[in-house]
Amino acid sequence: MRPARRYITLTSAVGIGVGALVVVQALLLADVIAAVFAGADVTSKDRELGLLTGVVAARVALAWVQERYGERAATAVIADLRHRVLAHAVALGPTFLRSDQRSGVTTLVTAGLENLRPYLSRYLPQLLLTAVVTPALLLVVALHDLLSAVIIAITLPLVPIFMALVGWMTQKNAMLRLASMQRLSAQVLDLLAGLPTLVALGREQGPATRVRELGEAHRRATNTTLRTAFLSSMVLELLTTLSVALVAVSVGLRLLSGSLDLRTALVVLILAPEVYLPLRQVGTQFHASTDGLAAFDQAFGVLGRPLPPVGTQLAPDLRTAIIEVRNLVVRHDGRQYAAPDGVDLTLLPGTVTAVMGPSGCGKSTLAEVVLRLRTADEGSVDVIDHDGRRTALADIEARSWLNQTAWLGQSPVLVPGSIRDNTVLFAGHIPDAELEVAARASGLAEVVAGLPEGWDTCLGSGGLGLSAGQGQRLALTRVLLTDAALVVLDEPSAHLDRAAETVVREAVSALSEAGRTVLLIAHRPALAAAADHVISLALPSTAQPSAAEVPVADARATAGAGA
Repeated sequence: MRPARRYITLTSAVGIGVGALVVVQALLLADVIAAVFAGADVTSKDRELGLLTGVVAARVALAWVQERYGERAATAVIADLRHRVLAHAVALGPTFLRSDQRSGVTTLVTAGLENLRPYLSRYLPQLLLTAVVTPALLLVVALHDLLSAVIIAITLPLVPIFMALVGWMTQKNAMLRLASMQRLSAQVLDLLAGLPTLVALGREQGPATRVRELGEAHRRATNTTLRTAFLSSMVLELLTTLSVALVAVSVGLRLLSGSLDLRTALVVLILAPEVYLPLRQVGTQFHASTDGLAAFDQAFGVLGRPLPPVGTQLAPDLRTAIIEVRNLVVRHDGRQYAAPDGVDLTLLPGTVTAVMGPSGCGKSTLAEVVLRLRTADEGSVDVIDHDGRRTALADIEARSWLNQTAWLGQSPVLVPGSIRDNTVLFAGHIPDAELEVAARASGLAEVVAGLPEGWDTCLGSGGLGLSAGQGQRLALTRVLLTDAALVVLDEPSAHLDRAAETVVREAVSALSEAGRTVLLIAHRPALAAAADHVISLALPSTAQPSAAEVPVADARATAGAGA
């Protein structure tokens, strides 16, 4: 990341400057103090005192530069990493962004990555200062007093050893804290999304116990991390204090015996704490950065996931193309069976193909494969254009394919704004007459007519203000307004009554009459009666579930019996 590289270069330069200023400051102080003890007048050292004042001011200026640009660099790095994680997660598609993964990624790119700021602005600079300043100061001490340098060299490695021991324990606590925060965030987000329904059913107090348990787990994980940080800081401070004390005792004894002069003793005593200081600061800042490091690992875990294949060929005109699915197999994490497993399917322009079966048999997964949102583990999906040329779906450029498709999922996306804005969200400017025709075909016109503000009725986040069935009608209207050649409808009547379902069935028939290729995911036989072909998927009882085509006549008869 370019902001991080620039900041590392700046921090290295600042470290070199700080090291040089520390040495100059120690030498000036030693000269002034030794001269005063020898009987010299303080006024005779005005030049040294002036230089000392300038050195202190320069150290303050360097600290300001590092703090200022450290915050800037941290902001730039976090923004860049957040953008990369979001883009990669979206590119991974629905296979990765399941409900649990989605909430985890949401927490990661917000509070999770924000915890990376102490690592970038404080811990990383101290680490670089340690690599630059500590060896340089140790060399200066060795040039003045070899014995003191040997004592420092022996005790100095004890600091990173203890830091590593403490760090291993702290890292585990930080991972637990991040996981508890993600669970708590996911629970609260789900609760807020479903709160209107819970209130309507009188169950708004139901999730309180679970949320309280998650909050308590997050509190315990945070307290454990803080307790570990305080104790480890005390250990590091005690260790460095004793190490400096060993140097001071050695210097004092030799000073009393006359084997060491005062100026050299002062230089060593002033520089000894400065040698340990960067390591002490690394230990102090490490605990502030552990949460960020845990998020950093998760972020690169997301970025390390391989992306689905990217096609290079432009999609053919789907108004005249045939989509052929052969022996399709898709496996899922956490399942012992594939769903779907060995499905054959042919989608023809101007026809409706319905896929039926119980939940978990792979209906929505099949739709995602056809939409090029998921990659099959086995089998093939080919597109045959009007000239008979066969192209694998994986070789087709995703954007050119999606531009010719429309998808009505089980949970349509509704954004804050008016009903009109949501209806034409993907279609742009639509004349009122055309909008009314589509609304009547989907049944949305009845909903709009019953609202005081009609099309200008404002919706809240997630479609707040409309029921699930009304939101489904709005999304169906949105599909009817597009000119997509391939239309995938996933349970379009899931939240509708029998009368509204009839309207949806007529809308599906209108799509096929307009020459669209329609893939319909259905549970109800009455909706499948609008299809030209019906595919039935079974929930497998063995490792090899079967998929068989059901005659349309049988489906229509079943639908009629059910009605």
